[in-house]
Amino acid sequence: MEEILRLFPTEIQTVLRSKIGKRWNMVQEIRVRLNQPIELIFDQGVEWVTQARPNKQDNVFIVNQLSEFSLYRMEDELREGYITIEGGHRVGLAGKVNTVHGTVKAIQYITFFNIRIAKQKIGVGQQVMPYLYENGFLNTLFVGSPQSGKTTLIRDVIRIISSGWNHIPPKKVGVVDERSEIAACLKGVPQHDLGRRTDVLDACPKAEGMMMLIRSMSPEILVVDEIGSDKDVQALTNAINAGVTVICTIHGQTLEELKKRPSILPLLEKKVFRRVVLLKGQSAPGTIQSIFDENDKNIYKKTGCYPNEVDRGTTLHRSNNMARIRVE
Repeated sequence: MEEILRLFPTEIQTVLRSKIGKRWNMVQEIRVRLNQPIELIFDQGVEWVTQARPNKQDNVFIVNQLSEFSLYRMEDELREGYITIEGGHRVGLAGKVNTVHGTVKAIQYITFFNIRIAKQKIGVGQQVMPYLYENGFLNTLFVGSPQSGKTTLIRDVIRIISSGWNHIPPKKVGVVDERSEIAACLKGVPQHDLGRRTDVLDACPKAEGMMMLIRSMSPEILVVDEIGSDKDVQALTNAINAGVTVICTIHGQTLEELKKRPSILPLLEKKVFRRVVLLKGQSAPGTIQSIFDENDKNIYKKTGCYPNEVDRGTTLHRSNNMARIRVE
């Protein structure tokens, strides 16, 4: 985690090393607030670093490290409110906002930082793969609350599809990564492994990006994160009409809740998504609760073996448990 520790002055680095120890794989976020104790959010709870209360000088140090001593260099990122750093980690920013004609120009006084630790979990997508294929990959919607593991799950699904799964050859995958969370590109280079046949359009609005990728990269599978607006839905519809399979995520907790959203309801009524994967939530990130087909039937069948252990096969029948893979 040196790419994260380097953001802090030496004194704070020492305290964080001591506090976190060997638990880096359990850290979700490090929250830094001016003159307040540093907050560490772990998988199983929150801890406070009372020995470290960043002052103005510390804040300036962090900003300089993030910007490589050039705020002009990250002008676009300041408007968006976050920066992606080496390793795919994402730093959210808050403070005093400057606006011009009602539009955000920049965050001038940055006094709050949220360092979200990127964790690529190779293999987590295997559990869902048998449900996503039926004579071809299916239009799929992943549904979950924030921090439920949606992005982590589709990231691995992308890697698997793009690298080849079971007897199915690798497919061309196009990713529109509007918020730089799926690939976590740094200067255009993905920091996560998305497979060998994946092309990424980074920091591009979803609606525009989907059509750009279709025209320029001819993907067989198109992946976008956090859909919701009418423009997103129209672009998805255009992509499907162009013969492209779509995989996307959306914030939500139940299928019934989604049906109350005017922008999403037409897609559900037209049975655009052959699979809707519902995640349990923050209490169990990446854990599947249900998988619905286009007729709202729950087809998810849990395996009766080790945690995260799945069958390799394209059928939903689980009576034959040969050739399993255990995901650690």
